[in-house]
Amino acid sequence: MATAAAAMVMVVMMMMVTVPWTAEAARQPKRKMTYEEVFDRQEADRVQQLPGQPGEVGFRQFAGYVTVNETHGRALFYWFFEASKDVASRPLVLWLNGGPGCSSVGYGALEELGPLLVNKNETLTLNPDSWNKEANLLFVESPAGVGFSYTNTTTDLANFGDSLTAHDALAFLVNWLKRFPQFKGHDFYIAGESYAGHYVPQLATKILQHNSKASKADRINLKGIMIGNAAIDSSSDDRGIVDYAWDHAVISDDLYAAIKGNCTFPDDGNETAQCDTAWNGFFAAMGDIDIYSLYTPACTAALNGTTNGSRFADTPLAKLHRAGLPYNTYNPCVDYRVIDYLNRGDVQAALHANVSGAIPYSWSPCSDALTNWTDAPVSTLPAIADLIGAGLRVWVYSGDTDDRVPVTSTRYALRKLKLKTVKPWRQWFTSDQVGGYTVLYEGLTFVTIRGAGHMVPMITPAQASQIFAHFLSGKEMPVTPLVAAA
Repeated sequence: MATAAAAMVMVVMMMMVTVPWTAEAARQPKRKMTYEEVFDRQEADRVQQLPGQPGEVGFRQFAGYVTVNETHGRALFYWFFEASKDVASRPLVLWLNGGPGCSSVGYGALEELGPLLVNKNETLTLNPDSWNKEANLLFVESPAGVGFSYTNTTTDLANFGDSLTAHDALAFLVNWLKRFPQFKGHDFYIAGESYAGHYVPQLATKILQHNSKASKADRINLKGIMIGNAAIDSSSDDRGIVDYAWDHAVISDDLYAAIKGNCTFPDDGNETAQCDTAWNGFFAAMGDIDIYSLYTPACTAALNGTTNGSRFADTPLAKLHRAGLPYNTYNPCVDYRVIDYLNRGDVQAALHANVSGAIPYSWSPCSDALTNWTDAPVSTLPAIADLIGAGLRVWVYSGDTDDRVPVTSTRYALRKLKLKTVKPWRQWFTSDQVGGYTVLYEGLTFVTIRGAGHMVPMITPAQASQIFAHFLSGKEMPVTPLVAAA
């Protein structure tokens, strides 16, 4: 905010989560802001020191709210980390987690690729494989109702879907760049995982539409997208899930036959009741393992140091994303550290989140506030094809031990694009080990990661950061071993 008085407006905005919205309180000034006003506004969002944070982190961070709809009082919470070096020349990258309804702050920032990770004692440690070594990183909790993001119009929560989420995401980005105009000219990329296979191409499409109408000064310098273990085609996803599970000895021959015999995997997604019954058997068979990371432990009460096993069955996190890892040693229960940390009052105060405490629910990694999802196309392949046609850099990556959106599904989906193969399937290397495999299509690069589950940056952080660096530079993955000099 521009002044101390204007900073108070942000507090008022938060206090009005449960009271009528006054659009005038949050309306942006129409005139161009002075340098001093821009500086003051950014400083109001500056995160000075988080509880448990290492003393010197080597980068600046900002957090707060950006209004996306004044009439309804919708505001999205963001957390931004400047690059650890060369801020002015590094690209700007927006990271989106999926769900729909899961938090990019809780997952992406604090468990996967952000520079700060939560320890067991609720202190923070620096992530040696943080993606802010390569770029300025922006995380947003989207749509309203996820995490700390909110709306003052309760009916909004039952009306969200892909279209409104993309609309608000564009509004967020446009308004965030007004708050941080020094990043307007930077190369801009969107990355994400899982249901971000919808979010990322849909937002990229909105940006291209925005740029076609905006003045040169207001265009967003979109260069490309990257999506991981991404839901991009329902028919391919479903077919791949069952084929992958059978190939990896997770389900029986009988269950496999029941699904294949009763399900046709149509492009429109409409199946029979018999197919639905067979799928119920499939997910029941997965009940005691982590479908998101087949060969790592699931979070149990014993692993988390508590006998209250019901805690893990009841949370949205346990239902959707039980695979949670710190950066080096696998810990499937790290999600609960993040839940405890972000629900602390001192942490929220430091992040300028839920300033008045008026948000009527606790922070949760995946939202129960979104009561309905009104629209979700069965495939985002047409949007991806259009982005390729527009000349954007498009990368798709896949951890090969995920059975929620497995590599098999992604390969089935990409086959539908009917892209010409430019460079055939080959291995790539991390140090002297095979990191995975890659194929270069005309306009799209596909990369697999050996031994990684659904949330690749958590399980194989070194490989994930390597892929990210190559994506930004537009360079192919290393074809020969990388041996450190003696």
